[in-house]
Amino acid sequence: MPGLFPDERIDALSIGDLLDQVNRAIADAFPRGPGVWVRGEIQSIQDHRSGHCYIDLVDPDGPRGRDRPVLKVNCWRTTWGPLRAVLSGQGITLQQGMVVTLRGRVEFYAPRAQVNFIASEIDVSALLGRLAAQRAALLKALEEEGLLRRNAMLATPPVPLRIGLVASPRTEGYNDFLGQLQGSAVAFSVTLLPVQVQGSRAPFTIAGALDAMAERDVDVTVLVRGGGAKSDLVAFDSEPVARAIARHPRPVWTGIGHTGDQSVADIVAARSFVTPTECGQELVRQVTAWWEAVLAAGRLIARRAGDVVARATERDAAARHRLSHAARHQLHRHGERLVARTATIATRARTQVDLSAESLSRRAGRVAPGAVTALERAEQRALTWRRLLAAYDVERQLERGYTITFDADGKVVRTAAALQDGQQLVTRFADGSARSVVTGTEANPPQEDT
Repeated sequence: MPGLFPDERIDALSIGDLLDQVNRAIADAFPRGPGVWVRGEIQSIQDHRSGHCYIDLVDPDGPRGRDRPVLKVNCWRTTWGPLRAVLSGQGITLQQGMVVTLRGRVEFYAPRAQVNFIASEIDVSALLGRLAAQRAALLKALEEEGLLRRNAMLATPPVPLRIGLVASPRTEGYNDFLGQLQGSAVAFSVTLLPVQVQGSRAPFTIAGALDAMAERDVDVTVLVRGGGAKSDLVAFDSEPVARAIARHPRPVWTGIGHTGDQSVADIVAARSFVTPTECGQELVRQVTAWWEAVLAAGRLIARRAGDVVARATERDAAARHRLSHAARHQLHRHGERLVARTATIATRARTQVDLSAESLSRRAGRVAPGAVTALERAEQRALTWRRLLAAYDVERQLERGYTITFDADGKVVRTAAALQDGQQLVTRFADGSARSVVTGTEANPPQEDT
């Protein structure tokens, strides 16, 4: 009640009055009509289940941080439904980080004291131009870095049986691709890494799966995705996917299921196919062609081997015939030669026996006198040796008065210097022996030269 509080200012505005003035000021600044165009970067976007779309826009060129101004954009379902259809038809999905140009009106929402932007139109041409420019810039960067055709330079093995599959399980593209492999008579081995193929996280999950597949033992890595709207395929134009394919250590084949322009992933990959089905068919065709070539080579080898064996058999039969004829001829010649030599040997043998008998008779006459003379000489030498040995006979020396002295070990004592006092000796004579003990030794005086 006025005057209840004497210190109360009479010029103070109520909250309602203040918000009314703000609303009028905004209405004066942004009158109703065609609206205004606003350019901003999508900080967040929510495609609500009610059909409305809520977007937070920030200035793409402004400072970043907690105090960064944010514009709340509301696009009601009556507007967002048609806009989303137009964007999808152009292959565009609004995502965080995109810079967009929107037209709409500025409204002040008094219950929250919040300024909202009610979007009514989006500049698709400008957005397409930016996306095309980003795509062109990505391709140019990859080419300058030597990555654009890097994967295409990797040779595909002639028999790619170990397949690394990057796909979303149980989707149409996944089933179409595996159907081709499973329907063939080829024993393919498939290693699957499941991924998301659409949505804001799709580029990163695909790139991560490709990097993980690089550690697997596969011949070819296949990236497939079934058909869909162009907006569902934006992940395959992303930089993370393009770089993951470019740096992959094995050939990457793509079957992304589109009939329009190639995606960046198709351009960077070693081989690209319009559909997952065609990708699977090509793998089957390549392995089947190799196997048919092996079978054809085997059949050719078998046929030629049969011809070679037949010709060798003919040559062997001819050679055996020639050898048999030559052997009979040689046996006949050698038989005749043997008969001739036998006669010659018989004749020469008789003559040789007669000559040998005469020679033996002559030599026998010379051997007898020589043998007598040799025996006489041998007897004379033996007599001389007997006399010499008798002169050195020990028994004879003992009979002449010589003795032999032994020590206790039975060794002959040859010098007095080798004896010691108390040592026992044995002296042998012709008629016996005597034992003695050494009580002393004397050395002979040195003899003077005369």
